[in-house]
Amino acid sequence: MPSDKKLDKNELFSLLKVFDEEASKNICLVAVGGTAMTLLDLKLSTKDIDFTVPSADKPEFDRVRNAVPHGYKIDVWTDGTIFCITLPDDYIDRSIDIISYKKIHLKALHPLDIVVSKIARLDSHDIEDIGVYIKNTISAKKIYKKEQQQRSMFLNGKTMNTKLNGFWKTFSHAESSV
Repeated sequence: MPSDKKLDKNELFSLLKVFDEEASKNICLVAVGGTAMTLLDLKLSTKDIDFTVPSADKPEFDRVRNAVPHGYKIDVWTDGTIFCITLPDDYIDRSIDIISYKKIHLKALHPLDIVVSKIARLDSHDIEDIGVYIKNTISAKKIYKKEQQQRSMFLNGKTMNTKLNGFWKTFSHAESSV
């Protein structure tokens, strides 16, 4: 049963080190969402672990995470499809290197891609997280521009447009600066 406990960066590193010892093949993990924000020191902890992995690496990662008892909720998507969007083809290259073990290479999704993926899902936690980015690292103008470029990649069209329009109204101060 997954734990309700939050996971900080050091606990995540410890878990991945154990996973690495179990791995028999190379695995590229790209942290997304709150996991990426935690790795980039924009959040102190995350309530769950979220990765996207190349489809060729997923069977090995699934084997490892099932072989090692850990008690955390781990969500895994493949090939840059996360939540309800597909990331640009270069998402792995754009992602930020965090740490490499013997078999596991950990990256964090690029901050702009994190924000666009959070806009796509847009629950209350996502709105808070986007606010952190606007306050600390990325201008609303850059977020708006990237979101507009990737809008066609969202997987649920009309519903997504409604969410996105609502998002920009929520951040009206941001909208006026774009």
